[in-house]
Amino acid sequence: MDQRTGTLAERFGQSAKHAGQKLLREYSILFVFLLVCVIIASIRPVFLSVYNIFNVIRQVSMIGIMSVGMTFVILSADIDLSVGSVAGFSGALAAGLIARQGISPALAMMAPIPIAALIGWAMGIVITKTRVHSFVVSLGMMSIARGMALVYTKGLSIGNLPKSFGTLGGGMVGPIPIPVIIFGAFMILGYFVLTRTPYGRAVYAIGGNKEAARLSGIKVDRYRIMNFILCSTLAGFAGIILASRTRSAWPAAATGWELDVISAVVIGGTSFFGGRGGMVGTLIGALFLGVLRNGANLLGISPFYQQIIIGALVVTAVVIDRLRQRNVA
Repeated sequence: MDQRTGTLAERFGQSAKHAGQKLLREYSILFVFLLVCVIIASIRPVFLSVYNIFNVIRQVSMIGIMSVGMTFVILSADIDLSVGSVAGFSGALAAGLIARQGISPALAMMAPIPIAALIGWAMGIVITKTRVHSFVVSLGMMSIARGMALVYTKGLSIGNLPKSFGTLGGGMVGPIPIPVIIFGAFMILGYFVLTRTPYGRAVYAIGGNKEAARLSGIKVDRYRIMNFILCSTLAGFAGIILASRTRSAWPAAATGWELDVISAVVIGGTSFFGGRGGMVGTLIGALFLGVLRNGANLLGISPFYQQIIIGALVVTAVVIDRLRQRNVA
């Protein structure tokens, strides 16, 4: 009886140890995130105020929305560098339809979405049919979409938009900003799709081994195209929220956002090599970026140093991911 009890205790201990190691391995960024929050709050208590917390989440909401689509793309071992340009073009198009064509704000906010989806479809088609790497194709599309924004706006900003247009980006539901609600909804939906649907399982399989996934009957090209459509669509939606929040648009809007989006996904633990990661890590990564920037501002740290810190975090995350790949191999 004592021996059996000891055996059960040993098994329980080993299981707990393995579970702890897995948690630390997969969500180590969570512990770092919490540690950073504690340090900032101990120096500047205002960091934990309700107003500041909602301000942080509002600031990362647009990057977070785009990160949902980017998670699908990176999980399948692809990359999309065009999201910032697609966001800027979509916001400019929505603003221009209101200011120049006199279209109602509600319709103007919906019109750019299918165009953004078409951009994603075009990228997916070129990537899957020509076998050109997604880095190259999306880099070209980044330039094309930014050029489209410049041509459409003639290089000028569009302002003086009606108050009703500002509801999506600046409105509130009780004490919660609307962009925060949208961000949370997309995160929950993305988590459900990745963990509970055949689409999600196919994305992980493709990222793990494209050829094996193809041999098992998965329509690899179809799913990769769908990923790019999803990513571009969410980028377009985020760009519209940005234009709505400022009630204006300019051709250089969302410049560099692709780096923040990729950083959020990679820092959150999604592997650049595909097949490992998920929406929980992306959520933590996006919030981590927001906390770093907000905390640095509260502490009076220059934005220039903030860029250095974020860049170092991305490099560290990729190096750790690479070391994991070698250990698995």
